[in-house]
Amino acid sequence: MVTFCPLCGTGMAFDARVDGENLIFGVSGLLYESDVLLFDRQSESLWSQIWSKAVSGPHKGEQLTSLPLVHTTWSAWQQTHPDTQVLSRDTGIRRDYRQDPYAGYGDSPTTMFPVVNRAPDFLHAKAWVLGVSINDEHRAYPFEELRAQGKAQFTDELAGEVITINWDQANRSATLTREGEVQPTVTAFWFAWYAFHTDTEVFEAN
Repeated sequence: MVTFCPLCGTGMAFDARVDGENLIFGVSGLLYESDVLLFDRQSESLWSQIWSKAVSGPHKGEQLTSLPLVHTTWSAWQQTHPDTQVLSRDTGIRRDYRQDPYAGYGDSPTTMFPVVNRAPDFLHAKAWVLGVSINDEHRAYPFEELRAQGKAQFTDELAGEVITINWDQANRSATLTREGEVQPTVTAFWFAWYAFHTDTEVFEAN
């Protein structure tokens, strides 16, 4: 399952199997902390995207397995994967998919919907961060700090584990790898990452 919330900037992928059952997910139209709430069509449980777990219904408390996903530019992706197929805009529905319904939202310091856990303002609310969670410890890697770090790759330690942060300045894309394999992370607006991880650490460049 691949999901995207334009209000939080969060694209996240999950294994849709829960307790051996292949669930079919949809968008509920509901939000929690300005983030999309998904639902599974079998039980109609509601699932928080960023928390990656069910918050109501028969599956409440159950966790989805996150899968690695890379946020990057189309040109960078195409260079690496030149045979990629792209979803057609010719859907049969009269809608202009070239027009962004949230134009300007990423520059605004405010959210369109209320957020209870307000993020500290030492970062712009819509500043991009790479959110990392290991063993219930959380850290945000602000893109501006990764730029200031000035390294395409460096190691760090979180929850007693050594991790490698990869920063692509040209395409403003960040990933976490272990032994060369991309690991699940969350690229998000700062306000969104903090809303779900109020105890997060924040990386600062050396």
